[in-house]
Amino acid sequence: MDIWSPEKRSAVMARIRGRDTKPELIVRSLLHRAGVRFSLRRKDLPGKPDIVLPKYGAVVFVHGCFWHRHKGCKVATMPKSRQAFWQAKFAGNTARDARQEQALVDAGWRPVVIWECETADPARLATIIRGRVMPAVEPEPVR
Repeated sequence: MDIWSPEKRSAVMARIRGRDTKPELIVRSLLHRAGVRFSLRRKDLPGKPDIVLPKYGAVVFVHGCFWHRHKGCKVATMPKSRQAFWQAKFAGNTARDARQEQALVDAGWRPVVIWECETADPARLATIIRGRVMPAVEPEPVR
C-alpha cells in the first residue's frame, strides 16, 4: 500500500522532469567545458536524444537508473506496491529505448547511454565521455 494519498502521489509524480534534469545538466556542462559543441533534443531524430553531437556522429541519452532499469544499479529497485503495473511500465520503457536506439543506428548515428549514477563522480564521467562519446576515431562529417 502506498504511504501517500492518490492526490499526493500524483503531485509527486508530476514533478518528475523529463528534460534538463540534474544528470543531464552535469553531462552538458562537462561537454561544454571540454569545448564540444552540441545541440539538444533534435525532434527529427528517433527518441529525441538529450544531446546530439553531429561532429562525432553520436547522440547521447542521459537515462535515469530507476526509469530505464540500469542493470546492477542499486537505484533500479522495484516498487513494492502495484508490481504488475511497474513491471509493465519498465518493460515498455526498455522496449522503447531499444527501438529508438536501433532506429538511430539504422539512420547512421551512434547512440550512447550515460546513466544517472555515472554522473556522480566528475572524473569518472569525463573518462566515460571520452571513451563512449568521443572514441579515438576520425569524426564523421557534419549532418
